[in-house]
Amino acid sequence: MSEPSTATPEVRLQQLREAIDETDNALLNLLYQRKQLAAEVGVVKRAMGQPLYVPEREAKLLEARREEAEKIGLSPDLIEDVLRRIIRESYHQQQAADVHLEQRTIVVVGGDGALGRLFVERFREAGATVYSLDQGDWHRAEEYCHAADLVLVSVPIAATEEVIADLPTLPEQCILADVTSVKQKPLQAMLAQHNGPVVGLHPMFGPQVATLAKQLIVIAEGRQPEAYQWLLDTLARWGAQLYTTTAARHDEAMGFIQVMRHLSTFVYGAHLAEERADLQQLLDLSSPIYRLELMMVGRLFAQNADLYADIILAHPENFAMLRRYLKTFDEYLAALEAGDKSRFVEKFAEVSSYFGEFSQKFLEDSQRLLASAGDAHQLSQVAGR
Repeated sequence: MSEPSTATPEVRLQQLREAIDETDNALLNLLYQRKQLAAEVGVVKRAMGQPLYVPEREAKLLEARREEAEKIGLSPDLIEDVLRRIIRESYHQQQAADVHLEQRTIVVVGGDGALGRLFVERFREAGATVYSLDQGDWHRAEEYCHAADLVLVSVPIAATEEVIADLPTLPEQCILADVTSVKQKPLQAMLAQHNGPVVGLHPMFGPQVATLAKQLIVIAEGRQPEAYQWLLDTLARWGAQLYTTTAARHDEAMGFIQVMRHLSTFVYGAHLAEERADLQQLLDLSSPIYRLELMMVGRLFAQNADLYADIILAHPENFAMLRRYLKTFDEYLAALEAGDKSRFVEKFAEVSSYFGEFSQKFLEDSQRLLASAGDAHQLSQVAGR
C-alpha cells in the first residue's frame, strides 16, 4: 500500500498534470499505431477490390467498443465519438479500392468546374483515359466522345439540358450521365439524346470532399441499368453510399431538402443583413445549437449565388409549396401576436406526433454534434485571445 502523499496541493496538482501529459503522449503513440494498421488495412482492401467503407463492419466495431467501455466505467457515447473521429481520419488516409478502369474512356463535360474536376481526378487515378470537355474546346466534342464508355455532364443546372442536346452521337454502349441536383428534365433530355444506357446522378456533397467514403450519391433510374452497373460499382468501391430512386421522387424530396431550406436560409441571412444585426454579438450570446444555425446561414453566403438560385429556379413546381410554407408561418405568427398560446401548443403536439420516434433520435444525435461544436467554439475563443 502506497504512503499518503505529503505534497502540497499545488505540487500535487502539478504532479497530476504531468501524469496526464504522459498519458496523452501514450494515447498519441497508440493513435499512431492505429493509423499504421488502418493504412495497411487500406492496402489489403485495395488489392482485394473491397469498398473503402463497409457500414456493417463499422457498426459492429462501434457496438463492441461501446459495450467494452461500459464494462470499465467509461461513457459509451464518449468512446463512440472518439472512434468515429478516428475512423473518419482513417478513411482520409486510406486509398479507395483498386478500381481498374484502364480500358475505359471517359469524357467529363464541364471537367474544369469544381465538381467536374473532382470526378476527372478520381477516374484518372483509376487508370481511365479521361477527357475534360469545356466551352473552349467544344469543337473537339466529337473527337473525345466517339469512343467514350461514359460521358458525364457536370455543368450549371441552367445549361444542362442545352449541353446535353448539343452532344454528338455517342457509341451504343456509352453511358450518358449527369450530376445535377435536379433529375427529371436532365434525365428526359439524356433519354431523348442517346439511345444507350442513361442514368442520373446527384452527389449530395460539394467538390471540397477529401474522399467519397460515406458520401451519398442519389441514383435516378434511367435506361439499361445492367449496362451502367460498372459505373455504380466504381462509385461504391470508392466508398460512396448509393440510394436509388426515380427522378420524380428525387425532385419531390429535393423540394424539402434543398429548395425550402436554401430559400429559408437566404431569407434569414437577408433579414439579418437588413436589420444590421451584430454577428459577433449573436455568436457570443449563442449556445452551441444557435451558433450552428448561424454558421449554416453564413455558410450559404460563402458559396456560389448562381448555384443556389439555379437550384430554386429549377423547381418551379415547388413555388406553390413555398407559398403554403409562408401561409403557415403567417398563420402562427398572427396567433402568437393575438396571444393565442393554446393554438401554438396544440400545433406543437400535432407536429411532435408527426415526427414520432424521429424526434428523440434527432435530439440524441444532435446532442453529440452540439457538444463537439461547443468544445470547438471554446477552443477558438481561447486561441483568439
